[in-house]
Amino acid sequence: MTIIRGISLATWCFLMQATAIHAETLSNTGEGKFGVVVMAHGGPQAWDEGVSRMLQPLGEQYELEIAFGMADAYSLQEAVSKLESRGVTDIGVVRLFISGESWLERTEQILGLQEGAPERPAPEPAMHGEHSGHAGHTTQHTGHRMEFWRVDSDARFRLSQEGLSQAPEMDAVLIERTTALSKNPQNEDVLILAHGPGDDAENERWIRYITERTKALSGEYSFNSIKVATLREDWPEKREAAQQTVRDYVAAANAAGRTALVVPYRVYGFGPYAEALDGLDYVADETGLVPHPAVADWIARQIRTLALEH
Repeated sequence: MTIIRGISLATWCFLMQATAIHAETLSNTGEGKFGVVVMAHGGPQAWDEGVSRMLQPLGEQYELEIAFGMADAYSLQEAVSKLESRGVTDIGVVRLFISGESWLERTEQILGLQEGAPERPAPEPAMHGEHSGHAGHTTQHTGHRMEFWRVDSDARFRLSQEGLSQAPEMDAVLIERTTALSKNPQNEDVLILAHGPGDDAENERWIRYITERTKALSGEYSFNSIKVATLREDWPEKREAAQQTVRDYVAAANAAGRTALVVPYRVYGFGPYAEALDGLDYVADETGLVPHPAVADWIARQIRTLALEH
């Protein structure tokens, strides 16, 4: 019998079937109708469209909306209102962020799961366009509004807690991304590079969690070294030292005649890493975690968990 992280395959299949049945029950009985909001940071059009394409199959299984932005009350309200207009009463909110800590308290307040957010102001005449995005639909994300107020809703909410840094599904993504770049593992140094937060203790947790995700890679392939680092991009007082550490790692590989492989641990794209590594020799395809089916698998697991909890 194949074992998946301590759970038999038969038990795993049973749990997956049970969650699907429960979600279907919520949709068709007096208990309520279940729907999903996926929160995603968002970015340029390619970023938003990449995430939307990934979510399209899940959008065919569930009532699903995307709320782009960093816990923006405006986009969350729009997504929730769309679901409620389709009869949804129970909403599982999946936060598509690298860290499970990102915007957690703020999101809880916006959804009314804890105190702290003010009441919703008078809504604008039309809440469509800037952040709208249903799975499979093209989105036009032109910037983060970052509004903060409690959504106006009678729905019951449940919020995911796990980030992609903690997701065992991402082990396969790192293996695929890294081995696609590799030609001679013993002469290659691998840099797994992530955004990173401002808080030092939280940053250490980012590194620890992502390092855990590299164990399968290091166990199966004989790379000279594998390093997980964060650039701490949005905090200038932290970024300078972080960027120097990253550059030193790649420069050491260059000096030793080894090849540096750079793999971004980001939801999408390469971020500012080309600029940060300017002047150094490295190999990268500049592809983040999306697109990869394992990310959709992780989201599906979050949805199943939230459906069971309702």
